[in-house]
Amino acid sequence: MKKRKIICIIMGGGRGSRLSPLTKERCKPAVPLAGKYRLVDIPISNCLNAGMNQIYVLTQFNTASLHRHIQESYKFDSFGGGCVDILSAEQTDSSDGWYQGTADAVRQNMNHFGGTGEDDLYVILSGDQLYRMDLADVVREHDASGAAVTITAKPLGLDEAEGLGLMRIDENLEITEFVEKPTDPEVIQGLAVGESVRNKMHDPGTKDYCLASMGIYVFNAKTLIEALATDTTDFGKEIIPGLLGKEKMCSYVFDEYWEDIGTVKAFFDTNLSLTDEVPPFNFFDEDAKIYTRARLLPASKLNSCKVNRAVVADGCIVTNGCLDRCSLGVRSVVHSGATLKDVVMLGADSYETVEELSENVAMGRPAIGVGPGSVVKHAILDKNVRIGSNVVLDPTGLPDHFGEGVDLAIRDGVLIVCKNVVVPDDFVLKG
Repeated sequence: MKKRKIICIIMGGGRGSRLSPLTKERCKPAVPLAGKYRLVDIPISNCLNAGMNQIYVLTQFNTASLHRHIQESYKFDSFGGGCVDILSAEQTDSSDGWYQGTADAVRQNMNHFGGTGEDDLYVILSGDQLYRMDLADVVREHDASGAAVTITAKPLGLDEAEGLGLMRIDENLEITEFVEKPTDPEVIQGLAVGESVRNKMHDPGTKDYCLASMGIYVFNAKTLIEALATDTTDFGKEIIPGLLGKEKMCSYVFDEYWEDIGTVKAFFDTNLSLTDEVPPFNFFDEDAKIYTRARLLPASKLNSCKVNRAVVADGCIVTNGCLDRCSLGVRSVVHSGATLKDVVMLGADSYETVEELSENVAMGRPAIGVGPGSVVKHAILDKNVRIGSNVVLDPTGLPDHFGEGVDLAIRDGVLIVCKNVVVPDDFVLKG
């Protein structure tokens, strides 16, 4: 008997312009998260924890670091038959251009998936969200409902719904209306949920909610193949609205932590929230682990430091420093007397040797990391930055300033020191 296939497709997104300059040299799924992970580790881990190990990541911009991360992180033996493959846009006899949207990306790669059986399913996920979801339970509800498509949905307050795909459902959780990214408050108000959704929520209280699509879909293979046999390019704008009234579509209500990390502010706030005593997302859950690359790094060293709420990844060295609500990525180095407050430090790709440190002195170049006596506040320090001695970086009160050729960018009020940038001794950027 032919074994049922469940094929997981992770959408890598486009240029990731809302996350720029963090996406200047890497695609969105490859952006570091929580010290030692990448954004792509979240959906991959949700798939693996559900027993789904046929996973494809679709992307087309700055894929080198993502390729490296996935190759070094996800290795399967010949008995399990699993894979995590990256499929970038390619020229073929049927297509010679970039992906034109989410649906077009899936269409261009259908020949790689092989899910054509009557019982086969496609699970389509976003690559830039932080959440933990039991995808096996989503599939169970999908099968039980007899739906052709299931859309996972998050209840949100009406004031949070602008710019998201919203849906109306009946008492059986069947979708009766879908509106892609409405902006009219009256339209949003008209999509307020009823008791069928409120009964699925842990503590709805008295406020009004609407049901927002999370961009996570379960498709019967036949339905997806037929839907893609058109010139449509996007799931939310075209495929889903086009199936209303033609196919049974149901909602899976998800009332747990979920954060869309599509902007600099969301990335910054999410990373800092992980320093809370009880963070909104638990990386310590043994029953649903978040997987990533296993690095052979030493334990971190904190020498004579003052620390208030920090996440410190492997291989960091902090000497006589002050960390106040900070996230330090792998191999982060903070030199003597430095102060970091509300800082996300992405770390370094390698340690500097004694010879390289001597060369830095001869060239008058700061070592990788944050230099002695420097003060950094409300900032993201990208990989391999060199911040000199007695530097002051504090964007408070300064206007946003970012774009091509900007090494010290301010976006959403957050300072970003771009990858590999050198900030000289005694430099001051302060409002």
